Amino acid sequence: MKWHFFSPRLRCRYRHVFALLLIFPTLAFAFPESNPVPGGIVLLALNKNQIVQSARYKNKKLAIIYKNDTPYVLLGLSLGSKLGQHTLTLTNTEGREEKIAFNVGAKTYKSQHLRIKNKRKVNPYKKDMKRILSEKKRKSKAKKHWRKGAVQADFIVPLEGRISSIFGLRRFFNEQPRRPHSGLDIAAPQGTPIKAMEAGTVIEAGNFFFSGNMVYLDHGQGIISLYAHMHTIKVQTGDKILKGQVLGTVGETGRVTGPHLHLAVIANQTLVDPLLFLPQLSLKAEEYFKNN
Repeated sequence: MKWHFFSPRLRCRYRHVFALLLIFPTLAFAFPESNPVPGGIVLLALNKNQIVQSARYKNKKLAIIYKNDTPYVLLGLSLGSKLGQHTLTLTNTEGREEKIAFNVGAKTYKSQHLRIKNKRKVNPYKKDMKRILSEKKRKSKAKKHWRKGAVQADFIVPLEGRISSIFGLRRFFNEQPRRPHSGLDIAAPQGTPIKAMEAGTVIEAGNFFFSGNMVYLDHGQGIISLYAHMHTIKVQTGDKILKGQVLGTVGETGRVTGPHLHLAVIANQTLVDPLLFLPQLSLKAEEYFKNN
C-alpha cells in the first residue's frame, strides 16, 4: 500500500495557515492538520484504490475521512501518549490486516494558574460526589459513541471571540494541581450564539457539575465535538443538527472564571487539540502565543 504521512512542525503550521488565509480570506472551513504529538492527531493518506474496511489503534476504531476523493485515517493521540514508534492496523474487505508504523514526537505544554471563586468547584463537598460520579459515566458513554457512515470534518468556527486558553495546559485551580486542559477556550459575552462546527446528532446534553451546560455532537465514526459552560442550551439529545445551527449561548456555568465557550474535539475516544481542526483560527492562535 502507498501512503503518505504528514508531520508539520507545530509553530510553522499556524504561520503556514495564516499565509493561506491571507491568500484566501473567505476560507470558512479547512481540513484537519496532522501533528503527531501527545494531544495531537495523525493523518495517514491511503491509496485511492485500496478499500479499507476498518482501522484500529490500541483496539479502538479510527475514523476514515476524505479530501478530494482521497481517504485518510484520522487517529487521535492522548496527552499521555509515549514518544517514539507506534502502530495502527488496517483491515481490508477480505479480512487481511496490515500494520502501519508512525512516530510520535515531543511537545511541551505550559502551566496555567487560575483563581476559582466558587471553592466548591475545586474541592467538591462529599454530597456532590454522587452527582459527579454519575456524570462521569455519562461523559464516558458519550466519548465512546460510534456511528457508522460518512464523516465530515470540515469544521467552522462556532463563534467570534478571543482565545483565552489552549489545549493541554497543566492546570492549577487555587494553586491545586488538576487534570490538563482538555479543550480550547474562546471568551465572548454571555448570550453570544454558539454554532455547530459541523452537521451531526446530539448524543448528550444537560447540566454538569464541572462543565456546566454542555452539549456533545456526534459527527460520525467517533468524531465528536463538545461545547461546555453554556448559558442556555437550545437543543436536546437525539436532535439532528445542521452545520452552523445554533446550539445555545455562551455562559459561565460550571467551573469557570468568566463567560466563555469551552470547545473540545474527540477522536477515537480521545480528547485532542481543537486547533488542529480549526486552522482558520491561526491568526488568533498566533496572538495568544505572543501574549502567553
